[in-house]
Parts: sequence; structure tokens; C-alpha cells
Amino acid sequence: MDISPHFIIHESPYWVINHRMDSALPGYLMLSAKEMTNSLAALSTEALAELGALQARIQASIEALLQPKRLYIGRFGHDAGHSIHFHFIPIYHWVEALFWRDDRYRVLQNFGSLESSMPQTDGAELMFFVWREFCERPDPPMIEGPTIDHVIATLRSQFRDDE
Repeated sequence: MDISPHFIIHESPYWVINHRMDSALPGYLMLSAKEMTNSLAALSTEALAELGALQARIQASIEALLQPKRLYIGRFGHDAGHSIHFHFIPIYHWVEALFWRDDRYRVLQNFGSLESSMPQTDGAELMFFVWREFCERPDPPMIEGPTIDHVIATLRSQFRDDE
């Protein structure tokens, strides 16, 4: 998949960091290998050596600059034609509030222990919400805070300054 230069935040010799192109959620980043493989075991030693440091830089940048309530990091893709990549999904207070206000997602509600009267959720439910509402929906919810363009520019500057 070609990544529009507009969405690219940083490139290293082996990885590309970009804002997810089909996401309306500011700060939803992708870290993709430049090597065409879907296996960590197949990556070069050099690519593997960069991976951990880049993941840590992305996490630190998102947490410091965007201050989400939570940050989920995962690998989900398995389709042929895409290199191995990782998702960095910020869950802001307002995203979680939207989740709790949307009755369609109450079927996912998990009350945890019987002693607790407070509803609880987990990362899978919130990621499902983000994917459906901010990535697949043609009319995503209104965002709070900085725009995607502002987030991209801020993170680009942060990565440039860190070099």
C-alpha cells in the first residue's frame, strides 16, 4: 500500500511512521516495515534493532504531546501485500465517553466482578469502537482537541527535533 506523503511523520532506514490514512481519530499511528514481510522472524537484524526504539519513541511522543487516557499498541494485519505493521491507538477521555454513550456498544458491556456496579470495558471493545466509528464510518463522530493535520505536523516536528 502506498502511503500518501501527507500522512508520513517519519522514515528510518527500515520503517515508516504515518498517521493511519483512513482514520478520523487524531494520533492513530502506524509503524510499517519497509521490508515486504509479514513475519518478525523474517525481518533483517537491522530492522529488528530499530523496532523497539521506534516503538518507544512513538509511545513517548503520543503520550507527551497528545496525552491520551490510554494507548493501545498492537499488530493485527495479516493480509498479503502489506508489510508487517503495528497500530498505535490513542484512547482519549472523550473517545471513551463516546463509547459509553453509544447504546449500540452496550451489548459488549462487561461488569467485571459481581461486587462492582460500575460498568467496565477492555481494550478490544474500545479498539472495535475506534475501528467502526473513526475508521469505517463515512461520517465519524466529531473530535475534540487538535486536528489530524495539527497532530501530524506536531509529531513530525518532534521526530525531527529528536534526531
